Order: sequence, then structure tokens, then C-alpha cells
Amino acid sequence: MPERTIVITGASDGIGAAAARALAARGDQVVVVGRSPQKTAAVAAEVGAESYVADFARLDEVRELASALLARYPHIDVLANNAGGIMGDRTETVDGHEKTFQVNHLGPFLLTSLLIDRLVASRARVITTSSVANRYFGHLELDDLDARASYKPNKAYGDAKLANILFTRELHRRYPPPAGVSAAAFHPGGVATNFAAESTSPMRIVYTSALRRALISPEKGADTLVWLATTEPGTQWVSGEYYEKRRIAKANAQAADAGLARELWERSAAMVALAD
Repeated sequence: MPERTIVITGASDGIGAAAARALAARGDQVVVVGRSPQKTAAVAAEVGAESYVADFARLDEVRELASALLARYPHIDVLANNAGGIMGDRTETVDGHEKTFQVNHLGPFLLTSLLIDRLVASRARVITTSSVANRYFGHLELDDLDARASYKPNKAYGDAKLANILFTRELHRRYPPPAGVSAAAFHPGGVATNFAAESTSPMRIVYTSALRRALISPEKGADTLVWLATTEPGTQWVSGEYYEKRRIAKANAQAADAGLARELWERSAAMVALAD
């Protein structure tokens, strides 16, 4: 297989870094994107990759990232939207959005939208890291996407991870293969990373206590991402679906609502000041 260009966000640690190592070892040109300059540079140096720093809590940094990627890479074969996390008390970003929703959904939505022409021309794969939290905690309310009326860390995270799946469904509908892109969302499993360490969510107890021993390694968590990036869509996996352990998984009932997916896309475009 010729060398491909694979952009991985949230790649300075955890499953993003593990995926970068695995894909670089296969001979792909990996592009490491992270929030921490030091950690991002360290992973990039380890795998022989180029790197970019962007904080998805700042949409201008996402726009700058997209511009830099378009200027540097004539084709982008895989975009792995992996940046995300669960937050603590409700905070708004400099862009005026609830931080969990912006970092997990609006940032990846904006980046993908700004790169879409290059992704379509490359017949790319767009892989988005979701979570089983979409089933347990998610219930999207289109009139309160920024959680101003009611906020709980777990629900905000579940909503954002549900939005990842709805985004994947609508991306597939708007830009279907073979002429468009192949899109998938996936749940990596409970991975032993720093996830939730700075959150007020009860989930932080699992990630910061002896319970952490029950979690899987970042390498195992990255397995489905690497599989989606290296196997044939349309043959080994189905575009527009949500996966866990390399299999189509059950998602929140709202994830099957095509009308909700279209409306979420339109509202997201307005929130990030994109023409739909």
C-alpha cells in the first residue's frame, strides 16, 4: 500500500498516541495533533511524524490547524477525530459554547468541514472517537446544545459522544462513498489514560484509583481506530456506522434519527459560523 497521510487529533497521549505509533510502524505518514506542545512534540519525535498544536476549546486554533494542513498535505487519506474528554463544572469557551460540546463535537465538526474538499478528493476515511457514554448518558436537546438550562458532566459528555455518532451518520449521507468519504465512529473501551482526571464526574474515580487496573491499555483502546484506518470500507466495515471491538455496536436510540442528524449538522454549522 502506498504511503498515506493520516491526521490524528488528540494524539499527544492515550489512544491517539498509541494509534500514531501503530500506523507509523506500518509506513504511513502520520500527522500528530495535540493540545500540549511538549507532549505532542515528544510523540511526533518518537514516531518520526510532523506535528501541530491546537486547542479545540478555541475554534480559531481549529481554523488555523485546517489552514496549515491544507497548505502542507496535497492529500489526506485518514482524519482521526480523536481529541476530546469529559470536563468538570460547566464552563464556556472563548467562543461562547459549553466546553464539553465544543471540544468533543464542534471542534471536530469544524475541522472536518474545513478539510472536506481535500478529504473527498482523497476518498478519505473520517474516524471519530465516540464512547459508550452516548448510550448511558446522552439525550440531545437541540434547543440547549450548550447546556445552559441544565448541566451535568456525565450528560454533557454523553450528549457530545452521541453527537459524534450523529455527525458520522450525516457525514456519510452528505458525502457517501465511493465518490465521497467513508465515515465511522467507535467506542475504544475503558482505557487507562488520564481521561477524566480533571473532571468532577464520578468517572474520575475509576481513572485515578486502584480501579484503574481494570482498564485496558491505550494500545488495545486504539485497536478499532487502527483497524478502521487500515482495512477496506465497504468490504470489512460499513460507512456511517458506530463500532466497538471491530463490530457494529448498539448506540443510543437517538443515533438512528436521520432528521436529528441533519438538524444537528445545520445547528453545528451555525454555531461555528459555517455556511451549511
